[in-house]
Formats: sequence, structure tokens, C-alpha cells
Amino acid sequence: MSSLERTILLNLVFLFILYGTTWAHGDDNVFSNVTYDRQSLLIGGKRHLLFSGSIHYPRSPAEMWPDIIKKAKKGGLNVIQTYVFWNIHEPVEGQFNFEGRNDLVRFVKLIQEHNMFVTLRLGPFIQGEWNFGGFPVWLREVKDITFRTNNPQFKYYMKRYAKMIVNMMKKEKLFASQGGPIILSQIENEYNNIQLAFEEAGKSYVRWAGKMAVGLNTGVPWVMCKQKDAPDPVINSCNGRNCGDTFTGPNGPNKPFLWTENWTAQYRVFGDPPSQRTAEDLAFAVARFFSKNGTLVNYYMYHGGTNYGRTASAFVTTRYYDEAPLDEYGLEREPKYGHLRDLHRALNLSKKALLWGSYSVQYLRKSLEARVYEIPGTNVCAAFLSNIATRITLTGYFRGVEYSLPPRSISILPDCKTVVYNTQRINTQHNARNYVLRDESNRNMHWTMFQEKIPKLKQSPIKTEGPMDHLNMTKDTSDYLWYTTILRLHVDDLPLRHDIRPIISIQSLGHAVHAFVNDVYVGSDHGDKIEKSFHLKKPITLKAGTNHISLLAMTIGLPDSGVYLERRLSGIRQIRVLGLNLGTLDLSSNEWGHKVGLLGERLQIFNDHGSQKVKWLSAKGSKGTPLTWYKRYFDSPHGDGPVALDFSKMGKGHAWVNGESIGRYWVSYLSPLGSPSQSLYHVPRAFLKPTNNLLVFFEETGGDPQSVVVLTVNRETICGYVSEAHPPHVKSWVREKGEIRAIMEEMKPSVRLKCPDKNKVMKKIDFVSYGDPSGVCGNFTRGTCHSPLSENIVQKACFGKNSCKIPVTQDTLGTLECPRGVAKTLAVQAICGTKKRSSE
Repeated sequence: MSSLERTILLNLVFLFILYGTTWAHGDDNVFSNVTYDRQSLLIGGKRHLLFSGSIHYPRSPAEMWPDIIKKAKKGGLNVIQTYVFWNIHEPVEGQFNFEGRNDLVRFVKLIQEHNMFVTLRLGPFIQGEWNFGGFPVWLREVKDITFRTNNPQFKYYMKRYAKMIVNMMKKEKLFASQGGPIILSQIENEYNNIQLAFEEAGKSYVRWAGKMAVGLNTGVPWVMCKQKDAPDPVINSCNGRNCGDTFTGPNGPNKPFLWTENWTAQYRVFGDPPSQRTAEDLAFAVARFFSKNGTLVNYYMYHGGTNYGRTASAFVTTRYYDEAPLDEYGLEREPKYGHLRDLHRALNLSKKALLWGSYSVQYLRKSLEARVYEIPGTNVCAAFLSNIATRITLTGYFRGVEYSLPPRSISILPDCKTVVYNTQRINTQHNARNYVLRDESNRNMHWTMFQEKIPKLKQSPIKTEGPMDHLNMTKDTSDYLWYTTILRLHVDDLPLRHDIRPIISIQSLGHAVHAFVNDVYVGSDHGDKIEKSFHLKKPITLKAGTNHISLLAMTIGLPDSGVYLERRLSGIRQIRVLGLNLGTLDLSSNEWGHKVGLLGERLQIFNDHGSQKVKWLSAKGSKGTPLTWYKRYFDSPHGDGPVALDFSKMGKGHAWVNGESIGRYWVSYLSPLGSPSQSLYHVPRAFLKPTNNLLVFFEETGGDPQSVVVLTVNRETICGYVSEAHPPHVKSWVREKGEIRAIMEEMKPSVRLKCPDKNKVMKKIDFVSYGDPSGVCGNFTRGTCHSPLSENIVQKACFGKNSCKIPVTQDTLGTLECPRGVAKTLAVQAICGTKKRSSE
């Protein structure tokens, strides 16, 4: 064999190794068996870098799914991850619901239509800030059951459920082994958090769960997140914010590095201040993970959506992960969305080296390192230059070229020469969310009201000695449970002085209670996410004779995690009256009546049919009235933008539009910053009709219904904030692919603005400063230096246009003197709107 023939043969072998599976399997969209090794998952024998996002089908109407999935793919994702929610699919044992936004099969097929993969997290325990961790409440009624351990009753129901879901997917041929999109399934969820409590029974349960799942024969791998002893062949994966540094790796030499939850922010509970996670921090964590052998990252959440109805777990707000790349309304949150999209693009340019290359680490200087992937004998090479120092920019030499890296940042070099991305340098635009009051939806507001009746002991159907457990009574069919009793007093039992009043003392295991004495509202109290129990003490007015005590207790979602979920207690435990002449009276052993739910709930007065079953009165002057249902009709706002309701001047309650629950509201519960955790509530367009939309809400403590208005939501405030920070000069990049050249062109510091709607233009440029401006999109201010020329230049380039580009250079924007060490920056803020017609 000649040297030329040998060279050709070696090249063919290399190309077959690199591309052979593509030749064998054709188009990337053809799915088949999924296997794995230490390096990655192999789908039909082909390696992939997998960028995944959690999108939960019941947290958005089915009508929103196509747009959300389309935006996820546009953001560089090729996988969608979702839980499967047992309690919405089997709310009553043996009665199933897979309709509407519960249509799991439709959701998975839609993802397949977008040529994306799916990770199906069966659980059945999911946590997910979801009511009861995803378990149906009827499961706790099974005799002798203990959840999530080596308990025969629990294992029976868990296997039955898992088999049902798997068979449903198989029937529709949705596993990759059948040509479908599902490439991974998950059994259990973060079990290590509670495993020690069950000792040996916990270990046995993990082994059983893994064996049971594998025995369902899906043809795709199973994962257990945060499970150090995941039994082979189940893969253990990481959940957290920084799995590139905190994950010690899989528990087997042939398992890949998978990151199943990269938290894009923090879910919020009532009483929480806003939570944020910057785009730069997210990008650093992802680049770090892929630089250290990672091949799959999942953003939890990529789109959080809304906890409709009573689906949120204890104290969790209705809005879920609004700070994700796609916000609650499905709008792109910039710069997080765009910065991650650019990251995925840079990583894909490095794909060959990452998936087939050998790995090495070079320490360039303190806090500066290079992680390199290359295929020997070829020019395939990718490098990650990391500055792990948190405060200082570092400069170092890699392969003879000097590179400068901002603090805590990673530069990606897909050819080991050219920086195409730095996690700290954002080149995408920013945006801010706006809420617009819509006249067509708020004119002629006519509010009517219906007063919820306060029951007394004789009107309560279930009577016992002492108060019963809340959840045992309601079975979670309602948040609300009335506790009623009577207190008979002689005139001599009452305080002699009229300025001294008795005190009612109520101890409860949560979550909140409203107290009434003789039909008079005396006050409320509540627990919180950490300490759900609380102690209400309020002065009351009593009379000689019979006094009626009525307590409306409630849960605000059920707990979603921890050991012995099936044994959790809730509701009122002790009731005493202090300050009487005869001393303290303990009413805990009284005869107590119980009444589940509200009259308005039972009659379903929140829909058109049910609302006709009661008499509604004018709500004029009703501000501050507790236990009141309010109703009005409104027309849909013009256009197709998202819709929201403003409850900022109400208290606590639940709202419905056209019979569809938009969730719990609780604006009277203020965060330490003095503002509510959530005051605006999403109303999906899918819930609305063109006219005569029925809005009903139940207000528990009082507020002003006239203040509840309809808004539309947009992200038409767009911004750029770019500094003069050139990438290193590298002469050899010109020989590389056109895509790298294109990215290099994009990396030249420029402000690029584009209205989110192609039919809209920048109708106002309301901030421009080239110098050292500060602030964020929606709230910029000038600094100590500013170029007056920059305003005219930006106005000319951008006003009246759908998009524009302004190079950030002194040649373009004017020479100016700034303090030494200050990076000259251009900040621009523009407002998009409909282009005016020439006749206007």
C-alpha cells in the first residue's frame, strides 16, 4: 500500500468515525435506540450536544405550546424536558384526565413536529413546587401506605402509574426506540434528600425503582437526578446552579455527565422579594459544565408559566419562574434569552472536538486556565479559557496568543484560536416589560357582589369533639374549611370594665385563618413557607348567652417535599379564650362543626351557568368587605398581546375568567421590601372571548374591586448596552468556516436593536449616552462623561426603523474624555410601536 493510499484510508476511517453514523442514519431527525457511554448519549449511534429546557404542559394553555416550543428551538434548544403530573391525570383513583392542557401525548407530539427531543420525568414524585409533589391526595388514604420507601402498597401504585404512562407513550410510538422524540426518562426525583430517613428500606427502594423502570422496556435510558447510588444502568445526574463545579460525576465509569436542572432563577413564594439570576452567571455555569465533559444541560425552567387553579404547592405564587428566558407570558426575556442562544451557537461550533476529542487542562496562571478538546492528527480543536477570579480581569497566553478575560468569565474558542463568545460580554439586546391599561376592556365597569355566608354550628354537617385535621376533612377538594362552635357565657363571666376585651387565641398548623365571632370579622393570621404553623391572638367582643365562633381555615397549597408526606397534619389544633372572669377557657374539646369549602365554590358561581344561581347586588361602596365574591364582564383587549389583571389593591383570594381559574392571589402579604410578591396575574388569550368575558374573584379580607383592571403586556422597550471591548486580534481565523467569520463580525462592539414585532418600529428613542452610563433597561442614567454627538447619531440610525446597528467606537460616536480605567459604553433605550400611516 502506497503512502498516498494509506493517507486516504486513514482519512476515510477518521471521517467514518466522525460522520459515519450520519451516513448510516441519514437525516438528524430520524430517531432510534438511545444508548450512552462516558462521553455522551448516543441517539441512533450518533453523539449530540443536548441543550434542554423545562416547559411544563399544564402550566400553559395548549394554545400557547406551539409558540413557546418554537421560541425554545429558536433559542438554540434541541430538547424539551417535562414532568408528568400524576395528580392532574388521576385526580380520583381510576378516573383519568388527559384533556386540554393536560394532554401529554399532544404536547410530546408537538415537540416532535418541531424536530426536538423530549426528556420525560415520570417521577411519580416530582416536587416541582407542585401541589403534594405531584401525588394524588387519594393515595394517602391507602391503608398502611408510606410514600417513597420499600412499602408494598406504595410500590404497587407507583408501578401501576409508571406502567400506564409508559404504555401510553408506547401506544403512540413516542419513545426514540419507536421513532419518537423521547430520548430519556426519569424515575424518582432527588431521592437522596430523604433517603437516610428510611435507612436500609431507602436503599432497597432505590434499587427496586431502578429495576422496575428498566423493566418497562422503553428502549431509552433512565435517569435519577441527585442520586449518588443510582443502580446500573440508571444514570445519576446533577441538579443545581453550578454543576460544572459541584457535581463529582456519575457513579459509574461508563455514564455521561448530565445536568437535569440548571435553575434559571428561583421560584417564589408569597412574601418573597424578587429573585434574579443574571444571564452572565447562567452562561458561565453552562460553559463551565461543557468545558468539564458535560454533554446535556437542562434549564429549569426555560418557561415557567402559571400555576393555574390550586396546583401550586404550599405558599408558592401563581406566577412560576417568571425570570426564565421565556417569561410567564411566553415573551423573550432579554438579554437572558439571547445570551444563552449565542452560547448554544458557540458550543455547537465546538461540537466535534467536545464529542470526539481528547481532554486536557492547562493552567495559564493563577485563576486562569484552558480546558482543551482536540482530535489528534487533525485540526479539530476547541478550547475554553476560564477566569475564575471574581473581581479582576486577567490576561494570559494560550498557544502564543494573548487573551484578556473579564472576571468570572469563560471564552469559547471553537478552533483553539478564535474567541467567538465570552460569558461576561453580552452582545444581544436587552428589554423591559410594560403593562398597558386598555380602555376597551375597562370602560363602564359595573361590579356586583355576593356575600359568602358565615356558617354556625348547627349549619355545619360534620360535628366532632374537638377540631378535625384540615386535610382529612377537605381531601384537598377545596382550600377552605369552616370550623364552628358555640360559647355560652353568663353575664358574670364577662369582664366588668367595658374597655377590657377578651382575647381569642388560635393555634394552627397552617396555613391561614380568618376569625369571626357572632358574624363579626375579628382578624386573620397565617404562617409562611418555612413555619407553616402560627398563633392568632385577637381581641373579641362577647355577650351574655350564646356566642358563635366561626373560623375559616385554609391551606395555600399542600407541601411538595420531605419525608412522610402522607402523614402531614394541618388545620386548627387549639382554641382558647383569655381574659374572662372565670379564667381562660380552652374550647379545644368543645363540640366543633366542620363545613368543607365555600357556597360559591359548590355552586360554581365563577362560570356563566353557576353565576345565575345566586343574587348579585351592586358592589358600590363595598370596599373592605371580607368574604365577598365580585363579578363583572369585560371585552378582550385589541390585538394579540398577552393579557393580565392588576390585583394590587386587593387582599387575598382566588380569581376566575370565563370559569377558568387563573390561580390564587395574595397581594396583602408583603415581602421585606414592602411590596407584594405578585400583584399582576396572567389571563391567557385562550381563556378569552371577543366580548362579555366573565371575571369573578373571591376576596377573603377586603379590597377595592374598582381597582382591578385589565392590562396588556409587551416587551417593546428595547435597549443596548455595549462597551468598547474588542476580542483579541488573531490573524489565523480567516481560514476558518464562514460561521466563525460571521460570529467574529457580530462580536465587534455594536449596539443592535430590533423590535420584537416585524410590523413595528422604534417610535421613540428615549435614552442615549456614550460614555459611562449606568442602570438597566427601563432605568438608565448618564454618568460623569457623555458624548452629545451620540444622541443625533442614534436618532438618525434607529428612529422609525424596525432594526438598527450602531458601532461602538469613538470614530462613530465622537471623541470624549472619561476617567481613567472607564470602559466607554453606549447605552440606548428605544420604544417600539405601530408605524404611523402617512395620512396621520
